[in-house]
Amino acid sequence: MRDGAFGLSTGLRYLPGTYATTDEVVALAQVASDSGGIYASHLREEGLGLIAAVAEALEIGRRARIPVEISHHKAIGRPMWGASVRTLAMMDSARAAGTDVTLDQYPYTASSTGLSVLVPTWALAGGDSALRRRTGDRVLRDSVLRGIVENLLNDRGGGDLRRVQFSRVSWDRSLEGRTLYDWAVQRGIEPVPERAAALVLEGVLNGGAGMVFHGIDEADVRRILAYPQTMIGSDGRLTRPGEGVPHPRSYGTFPRVLGRYVRDEHVLTLEQAVHKMTGLPAARLRLRDRGCIQVGCAADLTLFDPATVRDVGTYEDPHRYPEGIVYVLVNGVPVVERGVMSSARPGRVLRRPRP
Repeated sequence: MRDGAFGLSTGLRYLPGTYATTDEVVALAQVASDSGGIYASHLREEGLGLIAAVAEALEIGRRARIPVEISHHKAIGRPMWGASVRTLAMMDSARAAGTDVTLDQYPYTASSTGLSVLVPTWALAGGDSALRRRTGDRVLRDSVLRGIVENLLNDRGGGDLRRVQFSRVSWDRSLEGRTLYDWAVQRGIEPVPERAAALVLEGVLNGGAGMVFHGIDEADVRRILAYPQTMIGSDGRLTRPGEGVPHPRSYGTFPRVLGRYVRDEHVLTLEQAVHKMTGLPAARLRLRDRGCIQVGCAADLTLFDPATVRDVGTYEDPHRYPEGIVYVLVNGVPVVERGVMSSARPGRVLRRPRP
């Protein structure tokens, strides 16, 4: 924190954070709180355990007396569609009781992470070699497969193998852009969760894969987007153009909001959307010279045409830059001019402002 960290972040859905107890996270968050930091969390669950996971994040905020940021909030899997009504109400209640909680979101009905998210976390303890040993035991293997089936039916699998799409597969590039359904048909396996679970396990033991999971309901996306405390963030990773078939959020998150959800569907006003992208996150991080257009602020500016701005990439063809963005300046230096990216690299690491 002395070196400028903004706070503590956790990925409680992933290894090794999944094995941390609430008390452990509270203890760490208290240290970040002492220095004026925030607590940002990828929730422990976003499917069937979503409500308990939101409650845990709010409890950590209350006990550590630290502002909470819920990362890329969503409700995954058919059984949880509509659950954002309850989660947003929980945040309202927490805020009324004194916990400072905000959230962020990318505006898509698909998430993206590794194939191993379909495997029960207990089976992943100890790494790949431990998983391989467990699957060599018939009883344990059956338990692992049942857990995968459960996740395919009720969590990121969305109950349909067509909703499970490969994005990066180092051991079989031909699968990139195709679905678990396609792979099952290719292998002559009945394309149902109970049979395809063995393919998931095989893929994880092969080294895993990047995935896109089509398991989110549009109504939840719109409801969360319109929530006043929601900020916009892509959750996208560094992507090399033309490599793999990644989630289109890496190219289109912000123009998708401005084009689809502002201009076309009127979920937000233009001013609300811009604030969620700029001023609100800057204020959350206490960056007094960002997210503003005035003397003394950094010249981080985007000039776009509100009549034409839109995302172009799709889940099948994601490597496409958006339209309608004319100029982008970072620290006053153009990095996009008349729609063409330059080689300038004027960005710098941002650190938490000292009180």
